[in-house]
Amino acid sequence: MTADWLSPIPVLGLGFALGLKHALDADHLAAVSTIVSERKSLWSSSLVGVFWGIGHTLSLLVAGVAVIFLHVEMGERLALGLELAVAAMLVGLGLSTLHKLGRGAQLHMHAHEHGGRLHVHPHVHDDEPLREPHAHHNLRFGARPLLVGVVHGLAGSAAVMLLVLSAIPSPALGMAYIGVFGVGTVGGMLVMSVLMGLPAHLTAARFAFAHLAVRSLAGCFSLGLGLFMVYDIGFVRGLLR
Repeated sequence: MTADWLSPIPVLGLGFALGLKHALDADHLAAVSTIVSERKSLWSSSLVGVFWGIGHTLSLLVAGVAVIFLHVEMGERLALGLELAVAAMLVGLGLSTLHKLGRGAQLHMHAHEHGGRLHVHPHVHDDEPLREPHAHHNLRFGARPLLVGVVHGLAGSAAVMLLVLSAIPSPALGMAYIGVFGVGTVGGMLVMSVLMGLPAHLTAARFAFAHLAVRSLAGCFSLGLGLFMVYDIGFVRGLLR
C-alpha cells in the first residue's frame, strides 16, 4: 500500500492536526476545566494541560504498540466500556469540585466606607485556599491531570486515531505518527487550559463571588456531561442493558 497520502510528511501532518482537534473534545475540556478552575496562575493552568497531554500520549503509545506489533483489535463493548469509564470520571470530577465548594465557600456581608458613606455588599471566602505547585512538587501536582489524560487516551475518539494508524504500513512511521499526534494533543490542551484558566486567574484575588461561579460552572459542566454520557453509553447504545 503505497498511496501518496501515506508518505511520511502528509501522515505526520495529519497526526498533528488530529491531535490538536482531539484536545478540543467536550469530555476533555470538561475534565480539565474542573482542575484548571482550582488554580490561581496561568502557569499552573498550563501545567495541567501539559500533564494531561503527557498522560494521554502515554496510553496511546501503549495502545499503538498493541495495534502495530501485536495486531490487537478493540472490540465494541470494550470501547464502550472505556468511554463509560470516562463518563464516570467526569461525574466524579464534577462532584468533587462541587463538594469542595459546598464545604469551603462562605457567603457573608462585608461593610466598608467610601466618602463617608457606609456600603454593605456580599462577599465570598473559600476556606480551602487554591494551592500553587512549587517546582519540586510538579510531579505530585501533575498526578491528577496525568491520570485523567491516561483514561481519556484509552477511550473515545482516540479509537479513530488507531483506525488511521492500522492503515500505516511502516511500524516506525506508525510510532512516529503517535508521537506527533501526542505533541498535537499536548499543544492543543496547553492552549485550552490557559484559556480556561483565564477566568479563574482574573477572579481569584479580587472577585471571590465570580471565582466561585467559575468553579461552580466547571463542576456542573463536568457533572452534567458525565451523566449524559452515562445515559447515552449505558442505555441508548446498550452497554448497561
